[in-house]
Amino acid sequence: MRRFRDRTGMLWDVVLGRESWGASVALFVPDGEGRVRQSALKSVAYDAAIRELDTMDEIELQTLLDRSTPKEDTAG
Repeated sequence: MRRFRDRTGMLWDVVLGRESWGASVALFVPDGEGRVRQSALKSVAYDAAIRELDTMDEIELQTLLDRSTPKEDTAG
């Protein structure tokens, strides 16, 4: 997990997620109010996706957040 402060000052936890078809995604979990957002990663394999997230700088994380979409609630 990484902590990330976006350009508006909002704090997010960024964690690795997995879609049902195996794609790796970055999950942006807000620290407080807000919806979880997700953005596809280039890496598919777990270890490679972790490295991809770990090596991203603040600009790359902001770019991922900019292109993210709200994560659909799959509970129920």
